[in-house]
Amino acid sequence: MHFWSRNRLAKTGSDSELKAEKDGVSDTESKVDSGVPEVPVPPDDTPEVLNKALSGLSSRWKNWWVRGILTLAMISFFFFIIYLGPMVLMMIVLCVQIKCFHEIITIGYSVYHSYHLPWFRTLSWYFLLCVNYFFYGETVTDYFFTLVQREEPLRILSKYHRFISFALYLTGFCMFVLSLVKKHYRLQFYMFGWTHVTLLIVVTQSHLIIHNLFEGMIWFIVPISCVICNDIMAYMFGFFFGRTPLIKLSPKKTWEGFIGGFFATIVFCVMLSYVMAGYRYFVCPVEFNNDSNSFQVDCEPSELFQLQDYALPSILESVTGWTTVRLYPFQIHSIALSSFASIVGPFGGFFASGFKRAFKIKDFANTIPGHGGIMDRFDCQYLMATFVNVYIASFIRGPNPTKVIQQLLALRADQQLHIFNSLKAHLIEKGLLPALEEAAA
Repeated sequence: MHFWSRNRLAKTGSDSELKAEKDGVSDTESKVDSGVPEVPVPPDDTPEVLNKALSGLSSRWKNWWVRGILTLAMISFFFFIIYLGPMVLMMIVLCVQIKCFHEIITIGYSVYHSYHLPWFRTLSWYFLLCVNYFFYGETVTDYFFTLVQREEPLRILSKYHRFISFALYLTGFCMFVLSLVKKHYRLQFYMFGWTHVTLLIVVTQSHLIIHNLFEGMIWFIVPISCVICNDIMAYMFGFFFGRTPLIKLSPKKTWEGFIGGFFATIVFCVMLSYVMAGYRYFVCPVEFNNDSNSFQVDCEPSELFQLQDYALPSILESVTGWTTVRLYPFQIHSIALSSFASIVGPFGGFFASGFKRAFKIKDFANTIPGHGGIMDRFDCQYLMATFVNVYIASFIRGPNPTKVIQQLLALRADQQLHIFNSLKAHLIEKGLLPALEEAAA
């Protein structure tokens, strides 16, 4: 959850501040974008009680306090949903996905509503439904295999899932072709592309977040916390020490904030990983218990979450006086996660800043006072989710015996017998089966 604003003026700022923000766009860019209608600027949504309490402060400090108070509230809510468990987290991810999609699609509709394009919003939400059906159907088949095989309707839906998904998408595709209006072909194809890019950015990434969650809640919480910490600390360092501009897309971003956020995020994530790696609730994969028909988080922690001794380099040994240090292997991986969140993650925010500049808006919406829309808080999280999923697949995940057995049980009896005989012959050839038989005797 990305809690500090990116390239955004305070909602309570003066007209001169808004003008300064727009003046950041070059004359050439203004001419290029002159044909794009502006999205209406939402009114100030800061709660009246905060406006009265902070009325004596300058707009800069007033905005600081509003964002700070709302950030603490959102962090508290984040801790609360973690306490409620993985199922609630998955539902929250789905709700955030839908809201982010709504905010981006609404911008498109606000820009082009004067053209009266038929079926734009209807088809956009229909495609969202189709893509979610495909991704969540794949997830159910993958992680709830036994339940799916036990229920006949689910088994049929699982067997023909991809065909049904393709048929649903093809229906929407045909509806789009039938909706084409003369003189607006190019614009309609623009919006068709708009919808699909939004689906790629929002739905695909949220699907990866859920996959990360199934690997263990620590793979969900630590990456999100890395982005939160980096955003907060970069803002704090930039607010108090920032002098050198970082990038033109975000004039308020500074090198001081960028560097300070980097080191603070690494320290924070290493410490957070040490605390969380000691609890099975966080490190065990989220699995579905077919006996109780509920999620369970219980296992024997892997070597990744068992303390090990590491020899320190001679330089650090001379400084600290220690020859070894006791760490969880996951803490080493957390350095890679926090480094990505600090160095590459902000480019998700820069991308969002460029998008908002293109349509002359400050925020994607005004859902959260002082922060903008939900998408304003998640622009870096989606990029982080993809990295974590790729990182797990490349460096962490190995063959899953449980899934292999589930697939074997779905085969015919003669196929299972053939695999059994092949495996038996392989074990005998390796000399493992006799040893196992002697141990059993």
